[in-house]
Amino acid sequence: MPPSTPTQPPTQPLAAAARLVLLVLVAALTLFATRDVAQLWWIALLAVAALPAVLAPQHRLLGPLSRFAEVVVLGLAASQIAADTHLTGVTGGLGASAVLPYLAVPVTVTALRRRFSEGAALLAVAAATLLISAALTDVDGGRQLGQLGYLAVCAQWLILAGLGLYTAVTLQRVMRVRGESKPQPYAEATRLLTQLRTVARQLPGATLDPGGISEHLLEELRMVAKTDRGAVLSASGGGRLVVLAQIGVDRVDWETTLDADSAIADAWASQQAQTSSRSQARSRQSGEVSALIVPLVAGVRTVGLVVLEADAGQAYPPPVVSRVTALTGPAALRLEAALLFDEVRSLATNEERQRLAREIHDGVAQELVMVGYGIDNALAYVDEDPKETAEALRTLRQEVTRVITELRLSLFELRSEVDRHGGLAAAIAEYARTVGASGGLRVHLSLDESTARLPAATEAELLRIAQEAVTNARKHAGASNLWVTCEVDPPYAQIEVSDDGHGIGDQRPEGHYGLAIMAERAERIRGRLEIRPRQPSGTTVAVVLGSSPRRDKVRGSAAAEGE
Repeated sequence: MPPSTPTQPPTQPLAAAARLVLLVLVAALTLFATRDVAQLWWIALLAVAALPAVLAPQHRLLGPLSRFAEVVVLGLAASQIAADTHLTGVTGGLGASAVLPYLAVPVTVTALRRRFSEGAALLAVAAATLLISAALTDVDGGRQLGQLGYLAVCAQWLILAGLGLYTAVTLQRVMRVRGESKPQPYAEATRLLTQLRTVARQLPGATLDPGGISEHLLEELRMVAKTDRGAVLSASGGGRLVVLAQIGVDRVDWETTLDADSAIADAWASQQAQTSSRSQARSRQSGEVSALIVPLVAGVRTVGLVVLEADAGQAYPPPVVSRVTALTGPAALRLEAALLFDEVRSLATNEERQRLAREIHDGVAQELVMVGYGIDNALAYVDEDPKETAEALRTLRQEVTRVITELRLSLFELRSEVDRHGGLAAAIAEYARTVGASGGLRVHLSLDESTARLPAATEAELLRIAQEAVTNARKHAGASNLWVTCEVDPPYAQIEVSDDGHGIGDQRPEGHYGLAIMAERAERIRGRLEIRPRQPSGTTVAVVLGSSPRRDKVRGSAAAEGE
């Protein structure tokens, strides 16, 4: 395979079309200026010089040589045609303008190919050729080099070509700077999340929990201002506030409506600290009260309010307010970061919450409903048939025990995760043994894991898929044996869970046994979920990630032998 080369813009059709158009143009101008068909041989010579650049534009030698040949022929042609046009009344060397427009073609091609140094060299060669040929050409008993018209025309087209090349260089630099400065979403996200993790570890309590940050802020404020009651409030939507943290002997029902006539609403709207001689609680406090409400402003956005109250008059003079605002300023940024992090965390865990909600609704909730029906039936017959009632209660007790077992296993599943030292195979094995023992299954393990590790997110998804498959086998398959195979050789991995139960029949993945959940997880890590019957009975659920390096090696050996 040839080595890779830097990609070039598709200039071949454009360059060929430009050469053809300019050749026709300069041919017409030359014929008009000289009235001599014989002068068209210069145009033919230009076409011959351009032919290698058209046929082999990517060639490292033929392309540049062809373009240099074009400007040399062009310089000679301009001088000769300018000398011959005086016969038709075009004097002073102005006839050179008939062919010099072609100079834009080779220079533009080099600009399109980002060979700006070659473009500058072409202009230098063109200028030298024009001067040398003019110095050697006689016109009316003198040298053409002495004609100001000829020099002006040559300078005009050289300057125009140079400006075009300079413009191309400038545009290329601007595009490169824009490309380099364009934010890369994943790189930027990685940088910000890394900074967020570092900051979180440095914060008081090493947390980004809004409640923890609010409690810490209230404790700091208590040191600088008299506080019998205090709270940190934050927006929750709908024109209301929520209490993130509060201090004081008694719980206070704070005013949380922003459209009420209160100092809290005034502080939120004005972003200025407010003092009041009234309590900011809905249940008004009797006696003398001083209240201080300080908005927590991050940039131009109000993220929360600090409410301090003291059972004394004039407890918050301007010096105290200044000390409080000096602490709340930095705290506003910390609280905003915590609230944003909480929102990101909520979005990240929303899918898992939805899955748990579905499982609880379809599993434990339905089973508890059935237990409730059983209790109702037992109560209905408690007086008529005590023996049957006692039997029903024993059955219910067994059912409750089973539901509790299911809950414990669900909690165990949620707590299970891949240990950074143990690996994926160890986590799957532990879960299979625990769940198998609770369901009376004989578990057969086959573990083959290399020392290399998959990405943490990939291992977590594979563990959840294995857990779902094991749980389905225990709950629905009616099996006696469970076979779990785990083979990990990054980037390849294969997890296989088989049972000898009654099988899943013709059920589709979206129809039963939580297969849709496993399919979604497999798709998320670009894996393949396979569900197939096991002979002579049972079901096999497998998830495969990548291709086996061993299989690839075998295929390579077979191919080599075939050759």
